[in-house]
Amino acid sequence: MDPKIKNKSNRTIENDKGETTRMAKDQSRPVKLAMMVLNSVLVVVTDLWAGLLGSAVFRRHFHLLLSGVVLFGPAMSLWVSKYSIFANRNHYLYRMFLRSGWGWTCVFTGSFVFVLSFSIRRSLSLSVRHLSRIATVGALRWGSRSLLTLLENMAGSCYEPMPATLVGGLNLGQGASVPGQSLLLIHEGERKASCLKAGMLWQGWEVSEDTLLLCLCCLLLAEETAVLGPYLALGGPSGPPLRLLFLLCVSLLGLWLFLLLCLLAYFPQFPSQLLGGALGCLGWRGLYQGWYRLQPSWCCPGWPGEGLLITTQREPYSERDVHDVWPKY
Repeated sequence: MDPKIKNKSNRTIENDKGETTRMAKDQSRPVKLAMMVLNSVLVVVTDLWAGLLGSAVFRRHFHLLLSGVVLFGPAMSLWVSKYSIFANRNHYLYRMFLRSGWGWTCVFTGSFVFVLSFSIRRSLSLSVRHLSRIATVGALRWGSRSLLTLLENMAGSCYEPMPATLVGGLNLGQGASVPGQSLLLIHEGERKASCLKAGMLWQGWEVSEDTLLLCLCCLLLAEETAVLGPYLALGGPSGPPLRLLFLLCVSLLGLWLFLLLCLLAYFPQFPSQLLGGALGCLGWRGLYQGWYRLQPSWCCPGWPGEGLLITTQREPYSERDVHDVWPKY
């Protein structure tokens, strides 16, 4: 082959490659620009929410806000419409999230705690220790649920509606016989679950498990996610996965607050909802404000952020410096 023709062919191939490379770069620029914008939005939104949840004012008064919602929330039933879609107990939000609320909370919060702790210290044992806080709350919820079910079965009674005409009219204590009067026939030894399943009536005191669960989940999410604000304030590195998990936890916290308001407004049950909220706050105070504040050991997982708050040089802060941005109250 003529050398001139060969050189011309090589230059043509090189020009084609250069043109293809330039076209690929031009096409990738909008994608890179969009990714930069999304990442900037993610950082700004995460920093704002992390600063709010990690502030001392929020951490010291969130349980008071939640208590006020539980206490005065039923008053909203005077203004809400009974024809609203949220007045239906079979609404998608109730079926999808409320019935499996603890599972959603465990998955989102556990993922955030594990990614945060493991990405900082690369210690599996430390990550498991922080995850044990969530497992302890789960054990507390299971134990309280079993205990409340036992107490309800012991204190309540099962009744079966019975038309009085079947017995020819009964004396109601005033010497009068009222045909067709519906009486209640008591069934001793029945459990609440089997009584309601049989279509009978259960009368007795009860505690709203939904309110207890939502209050406990809200307080748990607020405590576990609050550590990101002080961590970022100390210059800790954070990638998009950690920030996305944090925003998912914040979204779940907002959803639980919304469902709690819906339950209080559309399905008011006083005082069972008040008792449920009180027990949820009591469990949170006993764990996060009591046991978890002790020195970490084999029997105590420690408070959120224990051993995780570090400087940009990846050196642990002293106890005094940590309290400057992470006050124990």
